[in-house]
Amino acid sequence: MNETAFRQLVSGKVKGAGPALLRTALRAASCPYGWAVSVRNRLYDRGQLASYSVPCTVVSIGNLTTGGTGKTPLVIWLANQLLAKGRSCVILTRGYRTAPDRFSDEPALLAKACGGAEVLVNPDRVQAARKAVEKYHPDILLLDDGFQHRRLNRDLDILAVDASCPFGYGRLLPAGLLREPVSSVRRAHIAVITRFDLATEEQIADIEQTLRRFQPNLAIFHAVHKQRQARTFQGRSIPVEQLAGKKTFVFCGIGNPTAFLRSLESLGIIVSGRFLFEDHHPYTPDDMDVILRQARKSNADAILTTEKDWVKTALLVGQEELIPFYYLPVELEFLTDPEPIVRAVLRQIEAKYQEQK
Repeated sequence: MNETAFRQLVSGKVKGAGPALLRTALRAASCPYGWAVSVRNRLYDRGQLASYSVPCTVVSIGNLTTGGTGKTPLVIWLANQLLAKGRSCVILTRGYRTAPDRFSDEPALLAKACGGAEVLVNPDRVQAARKAVEKYHPDILLLDDGFQHRRLNRDLDILAVDASCPFGYGRLLPAGLLREPVSSVRRAHIAVITRFDLATEEQIADIEQTLRRFQPNLAIFHAVHKQRQARTFQGRSIPVEQLAGKKTFVFCGIGNPTAFLRSLESLGIIVSGRFLFEDHHPYTPDDMDVILRQARKSNADAILTTEKDWVKTALLVGQEELIPFYYLPVELEFLTDPEPIVRAVLRQIEAKYQEQK
């Protein structure tokens, strides 16, 4: 079952006796998962499971749910803000389906977008943190997708909350998209509500009320994903408006394809066909052949994907395809002044230095 079908199932959009029975089974399966998560968090809260510290500031950027919530654009934004302030930065990423010290989609995207920052790939965050400190002596470690990785102590926890699906349909995996209960928001210091433009004012107010119910002092910021340029796989850029009204074949392998498709609709791009892969899909030449054949069949003027998918498919696309391939880089644009986030991180860096004197 692909990501879109799973979301439709657990959200209740798919009707009928079969889907209802499957949802019941998934809710039963979520009980042992929820128990395990609860016990693990309680042991960390009481100090019965060990957490490890390193002699530099650690900031985690994560979420409560599975799928794309905008963590990667947020990591890129914060890393570049800190680099612009003259701070040295290392990004630690798990690298889903990736061997240690090897790049896949998200690590490659982070390295490309944060040229002044080192990127280390290792599912063992403690090991990666120790290596980063020993080798690079950074001012700060940014822990990508780190909210649930509690073995490494952090100074700030930043949550990315997707306005289009903030709380994973209110149920834990596998009955919903929640990795842990919403009450875990109490561990966070900052929340960034991403894709703010995909929710109504009433929905945003409900999201903020839920967040503050568990963490009254939470600093909340609003942001949107902007796609200003479309780039060819050979590096040429055009204003994204030039794709408006054109028939486009879309493919992607991301955690929240629905949000991507909604963003294309808002840009006036006509989706003549689509092929949605599993998140982190490892593309092959055969995949690209299928995409090209289906694009031709749909009479598409262009083939479009995400930047995350581009880093895995660029070398598989021919230089002279009859239908041009484009990808859409995503920029995070804040609707509320984000400078307090940067100041909070800089204060933690200074406090860490004072501790070590």
